[in-house]
Amino acid sequence: MTEPEAFSSPQPVDERSESYPFWDYGDLAVFIVGLIAAFLASAIAVGAAFGALGVGRSLRTPAVLVAQFLAYGLAFALLAVFLRLKYRKPFFSSLGWISPWERFAPRVAAGVLLALGVALAGALLKTPDIDMPIKELLKDRLSLVLVGVSAVTIGPVCEELAFRGFLYPLLARSAGPAVAILGSALPFALLHGQQYAWSWRHVLLITVAGAGFGWMRYRSGSTAASAVMHAAYNGTLFTAYLVQGKDLPAQW
Repeated sequence: MTEPEAFSSPQPVDERSESYPFWDYGDLAVFIVGLIAAFLASAIAVGAAFGALGVGRSLRTPAVLVAQFLAYGLAFALLAVFLRLKYRKPFFSSLGWISPWERFAPRVAAGVLLALGVALAGALLKTPDIDMPIKELLKDRLSLVLVGVSAVTIGPVCEELAFRGFLYPLLARSAGPAVAILGSALPFALLHGQQYAWSWRHVLLITVAGAGFGWMRYRSGSTAASAVMHAAYNGTLFTAYLVQGKDLPAQW
């Protein structure tokens, strides 16, 4: 039998198969440990590099984004090697990455509708406008551009591969899709909690958004579909933020 390539072309994943997902909770623990280690190593390396250049404070947003995506890159590279060596399986198709262009428009529309629904829920909950760490990343033109671009490209891809690609199928096999949708949404929201100063309303709304992405993963069987929805969701909220102009610097 020919060994599959770790990064072969994505193939549809049959989630009804009893052998899917082929990984277990021990593998999940290994991935979590690897992800934490990757984030720590990336933060140290990027902090040292930017500090040596003397631009640590002036380019805080680029440093944060570089560290974050470097960490995801390292973690996914390790996961790809792990899947190939232990299971002789490719990376993307294992995590349900089916062509993102299939039914692209309806998935974008779903993300826009979810963003509008979450915004309405936030208004009903009277979500407070508090001083949050994430605002520190949006204080100048360059930061706004970098955050906006990453929010609709690499950010959703990384987060969906981790939460709806690797975690969701394992929970779905163990406890069913409803538990998997919520079970992958909660840690997704907690990951963002620090950015929003642990405001319970913000964490709740992000949990709702994560559940929406999980629903798309369930309905489509595709992590790429949830990533497209996620990108459209982020893009809608970011555009609304810019149009509203609240707390934006005067030079924007």
